[in-house]
Formats: sequence, C-alpha cells, structure tokens
Amino acid sequence: MPDVTREMVLEKLRTVRGPDMEGNIVDLGLVSDVFISDGKAYFSITVPADRAKELEPMRAAAERVVREIPGVKAAMVALTADRKAAPQKGPVERPRPAPTGHAPAQRGGGAAPKAGIPGVGAIIAVASGKGGVGKSTTSVNLALALQANGLKVGLLDADIYGPSMPRLLKISGRPQQIEGRLIRPMENYGLKVMSMGFLVDEEVAMIWRGPMIQSALLQMLREVAWGDLDVLVVDMPPGTGDAQLTMAQQVPLAGAVIVSTPQDLALVDARKGLAMFRKVEVPVLGIVENMSYFVAPDTGRRYDIFGHGGARKEAERIGVPFLGEVPLTMGIRETSDAGTPLVASEPDGEVARVYRDIAARVWGEVTAARQDKSRAMPNIVFE
Repeated sequence: MPDVTREMVLEKLRTVRGPDMEGNIVDLGLVSDVFISDGKAYFSITVPADRAKELEPMRAAAERVVREIPGVKAAMVALTADRKAAPQKGPVERPRPAPTGHAPAQRGGGAAPKAGIPGVGAIIAVASGKGGVGKSTTSVNLALALQANGLKVGLLDADIYGPSMPRLLKISGRPQQIEGRLIRPMENYGLKVMSMGFLVDEEVAMIWRGPMIQSALLQMLREVAWGDLDVLVVDMPPGTGDAQLTMAQQVPLAGAVIVSTPQDLALVDARKGLAMFRKVEVPVLGIVENMSYFVAPDTGRRYDIFGHGGARKEAERIGVPFLGEVPLTMGIRETSDAGTPLVASEPDGEVARVYRDIAARVWGEVTAARQDKSRAMPNIVFE
C-alpha cells in the first residue's frame, strides 16, 4: 500500500464544496498545511467565526473523504474561526455558547462566556517565559501533588512542538476512540493524560502554523473523555505564542502558574509570561522558583548555583503569590528521565512535600478566586 502524501489528501479535498456550495475548500484557500504521521492526517479548515456551527457538515465531509484514502487510519479535522476567511451572505448572529462543566461563567462587557470543558471544575495553565526551566517536570509533579492532596486531576500536554508527557509519565501506545469523535485519555499514576506525543511518533518534527496549533489544542481539550475532574493542569509550551493566546481566548482558565529559575535571565522572560496573562486578564496564581538551590548529597552543603530568591523578589515586586522553592536534585532528574515522578515514586520524601505544599497554595488561590466575585475573569475577544 503506497504511503499517504499531502498531495493525495489535497486532491481528495478538492471534491468538498466550499461555503455556500461555491468552488472547493482547497482552491478557496481554506485548508491549512496538511500534516501526515503514522497514517493519520491532520489539518484545519478556516471559516468565518459566526458560521462555524453552520459549516460543521463541511468539516464532516472533509473528514469523511480523507478517511476514504487507502492507507489513512484516521483524520483530525477542525474548523478554525476567522472572520475574514470567506464572504458572508447577509448578517448572521454570532452564537453565544452556554457554559458547560463546573467552570465559573465569566462576566464583563456583555460578552458571551467561554465554554468550559464538561465535567472539569477548573483549568490551570503552567507556563514559563523560556524553555529549560523545568516547567514540564513541575507540571507533572504539581498534578500528582494536587491528586495527593485529594483532588481528581487530569493533565494536558499543550506543548505541540515538544510534547514530553509520554516520557515523563512512562506512557506508551495510542488513545482509543470511543463514541462519536471522543477519545479516551491515557492514564498512569491515577492521572488522566492527553498529549500530541501519543498521536505522533517522538522523532517526528511538528511543523505547524498557528491555525493547526489552535485546532489541535481545542480538540485535545474538548474531544477527550476527561470525565469528572476537579482540576485539569495544562503544561503550556514556553513563550507567549499561539498556544497561550488560544488558551486565553477559548478556555475559561482559573489561572496561571509561572515557573522560573532564580537567575535574572530567566526572570526577564518570566516577566513576559506574567505580562501576557495579565494583558488577557487571566489571574496569575503565583510563581514557582525551580532549581532554587542544590544540596550536595555527600556533605549536605547548600549551593545556590543559579542564585537564589529572584523569583520570590519578583513575586513581591509585582504583587502575586510566591508559591515555593523547588530544589535542584539528582532525584528529580533521574525520576523524570525514568518516567517515575518523585511525587509518585517517593511520596513521603522531602521534595514531594515541597510539591504538595505548592499544590495546596495553588488550589487555595483558585478557591479564593472563585469566592471573590470581584476577581471574576471577563471574556476576552481577540479582533
């Protein structure tokens, strides 16, 4: 059986008529870059934001014809909203989605609330201004610590380009599709987990533009059978790009946790992440100082390799909570590489206690934000 190619997919998609039955979706320029991996085809179709629901049959038709191609095992197709994507015939009222799940509705400006994830009580983003500060390791251990503190927890790996949850949690295999378009999340250590790393081989380079990132994120959020969760922890990619804006625009985030190391260079980038979340009016739950200090295992002497206290001072300067210091230890590195995070493998250890304390502070901030109506998040619409 010949390998599936991008050209084969595009040729098949030329049989799908465009909006208002004019032309086809390929020649109209509505199809994003097609990505193919392991017999699965990924792409999005750009449509006017206020016609997304109306044009769902077009999306379904595109998915159906691509699945008919010999060698295609599955197709991941999403509609990407764009007000300027295609002409409209007459005014169409923009739909106002009703809130779902337990996530609190947002207020402000009379805008429609962002739709929550059914069954998910709160969504927390873990972010950093730059890579290499241990954000994903912090996300995993924070999720496990929230669970150890008595909550039902899920974990979404939103780092499309560099998904690390399969390795950090020692999970292999592919998610199974269940009813409709829903897929069942993978599980380990009691966490429900979803990651692009489960869908694409580890060696495959993801070369995606903004619309595909948005589509993939929203599908991993809304087309996964998360079940009833108190909290969904989202491991964000580093920086302030498409993934962060998609989450801020489309999802009612309960707040963001910023991870930084103590040195000035990392804090400069962390400030950018803080500024971005504040600009889109997502509460910053606090800052974690990772790799805060090193204690030599043979002598017990402490070394501040990257400096110390920079994140605490930054939190005080800008008026956000300081959530805690995570030491630099061989155990964190070894258990992360082995897929046995410390909070799960050494639950009574000193580092696990640090993560549980941070988790308690994070959840305390989420609870306080819910109780303080003056801190309710308004809906943000990006023009």
